[in-house]
Amino acid sequence: MAIVHDSKKACAVNPLKMSQPLGACYAFLGLASTMPMMHGSQGCTSFGLVLLVRHFKEAIPMQTTAMNEVSTILGGMDNIEQAVLNIKKRANPALIAIASTGLTETKGDDVDGYLRLIRAKHAETLDGTEIVYVSTPDYVGAFQDGWAAAIKALVAAFVTPAETRVTGRIGVLPGAHLTPADLEEVRELIEAFGLDAVLVPDVSGSLDGHIPEDFTPTTLGGATLDDIRGLGACEHVIAIGEQMRGAVERLEAIGVPCTLFDRLTGLTATDALVALLMRLSGKPAPARLKRQRGQLQDAMLDGHFHLGGKRVAIGAEPDLLFALSSLIAEMGGEVAAAVTTTHSPLLVRVPTEEVLVGDLEDLEMRAVGCDLLITHAHGRQAATRLGIPLFRAGIPQFDRIGTAHQLSVGYRGTRDLIFQLANIFLAHMHAHGPEDWPLPAEAVAAAQGQSAAGCGCASSSCSSVSDEVVIPIIPA
Repeated sequence: MAIVHDSKKACAVNPLKMSQPLGACYAFLGLASTMPMMHGSQGCTSFGLVLLVRHFKEAIPMQTTAMNEVSTILGGMDNIEQAVLNIKKRANPALIAIASTGLTETKGDDVDGYLRLIRAKHAETLDGTEIVYVSTPDYVGAFQDGWAAAIKALVAAFVTPAETRVTGRIGVLPGAHLTPADLEEVRELIEAFGLDAVLVPDVSGSLDGHIPEDFTPTTLGGATLDDIRGLGACEHVIAIGEQMRGAVERLEAIGVPCTLFDRLTGLTATDALVALLMRLSGKPAPARLKRQRGQLQDAMLDGHFHLGGKRVAIGAEPDLLFALSSLIAEMGGEVAAAVTTTHSPLLVRVPTEEVLVGDLEDLEMRAVGCDLLITHAHGRQAATRLGIPLFRAGIPQFDRIGTAHQLSVGYRGTRDLIFQLANIFLAHMHAHGPEDWPLPAEAVAAAQGQSAAGCGCASSSCSSVSDEVVIPIIPA
């Protein structure tokens, strides 16, 4: 069991974590025809917008209430009202999703009250557009907390008890640590058993890098409002990540059967999901899944020669940290340093002695003597100073392309992750040369003595009169 504690520094140096409102807006980006909006200053939104654009290399729809000094003091109702009306007029989204920021939370804006007044005043104008609000102060929590709060708010706002269940409909509540490629893999796993997967949110439909046929000012795809409402009628709901527990508890309270997986990276974790799908569908696992499982077993056999005994330092959100560290431990590696962004009940189960809620400076100090650093792109300077390779994981990864297609769940994702980690060690392995196999001292002395005595040959090309001693290398 790991000991979890907080960094006691007065300030963060090279921060690891990102804010709650950004996590909430990222979740809203996984909903179809939606306009995420931060209730705060323009800077709050612009910084988050730039971060997501650099990571996904895609256009990101996001708006702001543009609070200034006066509106912050007097209250933000006028700004929210104007922003909502402008968005409705210009984009006409199916959903306007609002996340608070530290600025407006400190002021204490009653946004729920504002929205009741705005809906009553502009009912006809806002017809056809839903509005949801989530409280996400950025002075507490982190990225995955904001994502979790957003999903919980969506469930509370739109999901109601259902009299009957739709047989074969499986809801999925993914965590913020899963990429669009991960969500595609989860969907394919579920559909392999003849079941219908409904992902909420679904960033694989909006941030997977596709080019739409027509321009849209809102999100390009993702879960619809009907998908969210339909969670109440699902035969079963699968949640991925401890961060989804709050949403799961709300669904269970209205009678929806749920199963929460703490991770889907690893052989045993994927086996548990496949076993559940076999039970729900009443069907055996397809042959292609059995083959994928065999491929993963072979990858684990091959990869443990390169991962076993390696010391790894990881800095990531709690659910991602748990998934990566568990796989490292299963492959025989040692999680020598673990730093995360926020508290989670999962942290005590991380396979290491200590988990610190801190920053990248804390990670760098603890990673001395490690063989590999795993964190997002802001860890590249630390890896350079430490002289060890960096494996990029999580958000942001602005210095790489294709991040939306990184896969680390299921049999195939775990297999590919093992290959990537093992190949990093192979690429940085010392290339042996002749100097690594020195000749015995007697052979060196004999060769040097022969050079000093000479061989009596008058040829200027004779090696015995050369300035260099030519020592034949005998392969070991």
